[in-house]
Amino acid sequence: MKSKINLVNLSIMAAVLVAVMIFPTGAYATHSWGGYHWARTSNPFTLTVVDSNTPDWQSYFNTSNIDWSNGSNNPLNVSSVQGNEASNARKRCVMITGKIHSCNAAYGNNGWLGLASINITGGVHITQGSSKMNDSYFSSSTYNNPNERLHVMCQEIGHTFGLGHTSEDGSSQNTCMDYFSNTGVNAGSTLSTRPNQHDYDQLASIYAHLDSSTTIGFSAFAANTFGDDPDAPHNWGRLVSQSANGRSSYYELDRGNGNKTLRHVFWTNEAAEVCRGCDHRYDH
Repeated sequence: MKSKINLVNLSIMAAVLVAVMIFPTGAYATHSWGGYHWARTSNPFTLTVVDSNTPDWQSYFNTSNIDWSNGSNNPLNVSSVQGNEASNARKRCVMITGKIHSCNAAYGNNGWLGLASINITGGVHITQGSSKMNDSYFSSSTYNNPNERLHVMCQEIGHTFGLGHTSEDGSSQNTCMDYFSNTGVNAGSTLSTRPNQHDYDQLASIYAHLDSSTTIGFSAFAANTFGDDPDAPHNWGRLVSQSANGRSSYYELDRGNGNKTLRHVFWTNEAAEVCRGCDHRYDH
């Protein structure tokens, strides 16, 4: 009887070992942003990113768009068109019907490094998006390095497709959708600067179904209903969640009837260290 039990135990242990090898812990955890997605009637589909970035950001913008169009099992293609590079246009970075607007500007020493915004209709369908990189920090020696620029550019655009974070504890899953920091001793590291296969698989899962209509090239409501900057912190709505290390915050502005504006905010290390559990909008 004892030998039979040992054989059974060995069989169970072998099965568990195989499962761990094939499905490593956490590797296939979902990082969909609340199930939000662009409505479309066919796959693969193409999203257009309007480029309002200055020349010093151009290589990071181009690399991110190419990366987000790559990968096996990826239903998404990304194209780009030239946008307005005037300073005031980049600062407002107005969301555009059925497209994503990518901008960099000196948005001020307000604590955030990157800001991704999406408009939602029908509770789940993305109609517009924007990604903003804050040169007030990227012009400093702490953040002004190619790896941190590429990491933040890739992540903010990734959010506008409906992706959340793979982790928020500062560890690297070697995807730009994690919260590893390519600064300080890690400034020379290329970890976490580009999407990985898990990101492409997550996009395939998010977009596995088809919709009866499309929001690509369609808008259910105007993005800018405020008299001032729609991305000003007092227009972000309520704080939904914040990471334990204080670097990631998620805000939601409910416009009624299933229409919302949602924002992922990537805070600087300095902002997070002021008070990890505080709403950083009010730290400055």
